[in-house]
Amino acid sequence: MTTTEDPEVFALVAAGGTGGHLYPAIALADALVERGHDRRAIRFVGARGHLEATVVPEAGYVVDLLPGRGLQRKLTLANLVTLWEALVATFRAIGLVRRLRPAVVVGFGSYAALPTVVAARLLRRPTVVHDRDAAPGLGNRIGVALGARAATSLPTTALRGATLVGNPVRAELRTVERHPQNPPLVAFMGGSQGARTVNRAALGLYDRWRDRTDVAVHHVCGPTHVEESTRRLQELRRADDSLDYELIAYEDDVAGLLGRVAIVVGRAGASTVAELTVAGVPSVLVPLPGSPGDHQTHNARTLVDAGAAILVTDAECNATRLDRELTSLLADPEHRAAMGEAARALGRPDAAERLADLVEAVARVD
Repeated sequence: MTTTEDPEVFALVAAGGTGGHLYPAIALADALVERGHDRRAIRFVGARGHLEATVVPEAGYVVDLLPGRGLQRKLTLANLVTLWEALVATFRAIGLVRRLRPAVVVGFGSYAALPTVVAARLLRRPTVVHDRDAAPGLGNRIGVALGARAATSLPTTALRGATLVGNPVRAELRTVERHPQNPPLVAFMGGSQGARTVNRAALGLYDRWRDRTDVAVHHVCGPTHVEESTRRLQELRRADDSLDYELIAYEDDVAGLLGRVAIVVGRAGASTVAELTVAGVPSVLVPLPGSPGDHQTHNARTLVDAGAAILVTDAECNATRLDRELTSLLADPEHRAAMGEAARALGRPDAAERLADLVEAVARVD
């Protein structure tokens, strides 16, 4: 709760549910603090039971938690509960916005974002929504219809009157220097929780590449798949294998990995796309099937159309297909270099600053 000593709230940031929504929001908050805003004047709104409950306080910010969860794509009793929680969250958000009277509200399309953005517009508070994907989310489309200003990560995102700012990434990723190792390193990364399809294809490649010394593999399988992946790798290994193959559950040094890798194989979530483009890394992208609005396919196609990536569907992601794609890329360093340059041309390392510019402008103008 605020006290008489607390500064007036400048920005109320609604974000969370997933790291892809939350970490860009924290990058924005940090950029605002660097500009001189009191850290206590930047507050967060999140959903109960998600990582923002711990990550936001660890980053040094206060967070208020609302009820909220995602809708299932079919008629279920759980959806009725979700809709009720969304209604309750909206009323609580109205009370929060009325009490704090922020100069600006910023929504990042998370579970808590739509109720907070709706509350802000009902109370006529200046509002910005940031969309990280090529296919805009429903919550952000509603926010724009209610009069919020839109910021986008990719040039193909269709939101009325949007300002292209990029997707804010962590500070250490903005200054990655590329020095690919020799032999070339292929990294498999399925997102923070891992991807079973990508994991199985990577392990299938081990079986095909076990005698190779002209390539190395760094496989980040995700904490939920580490036991299964480790067991499968142990089954595949032979005493005379030559392939340098490292399997880990979670990558703590993404910036360092992107600096030395030749190619990344992974999903096409907004954070992954932002990191690959800021670092200028060639990639083979495997969009998550059934993602809302098929946004991962749209994200991947943005990179493919720019010449920065190759798209492989989830159904076609197997050792045979990846062997063909990766062997071709590994044999053509000039092609990889061109893909990396194309990726970097899409990247926006100053995205947090660009978004902070827009947030401050909306706060002043509105």
